[in-house]
Amino acid sequence: QVQLVESGGGSVQAGQSLTLSCAASGSLPNINTLAWYRQPLGKLRELVARINTAGSVEYADYARGRFTISRGDAKNILSLQMDNLEPPDAAVYYCYVDGWSGPRAVNIWGQGTTVAVSS
Repeated sequence: QVQLVESGGGSVQAGQSLTLSCAASGSLPNINTLAWYRQPLGKLRELVARINTAGSVEYADYARGRFTISRGDAKNILSLQMDNLEPPDAAVYYCYVDGWSGPRAVNIWGQGTTVAVSS
């Protein structure tokens, strides 16, 4: 059973930075995409950034230029550097992986880490 565990969330003031990490345990599938999503309080979950195995990266408009997604190693598989944080960035941030386990499509979510940003 694969588990994803996010870390690095916390409370910061506007303009400060945080780095989120995603650690994986268990046998990962053949990965297609790694991504960060977020869910602000009372809102729907939304894509922050994603990277595929070819190294192609996509950012949400609000994240481009402030956030950087990076692949890691076999254990700490993904990170998200967030600079110049703003109060609207406050949310629960989730690590996400999809891929293939044999013929079966797989998608896995972490439990989330909370980011709070005060003005």
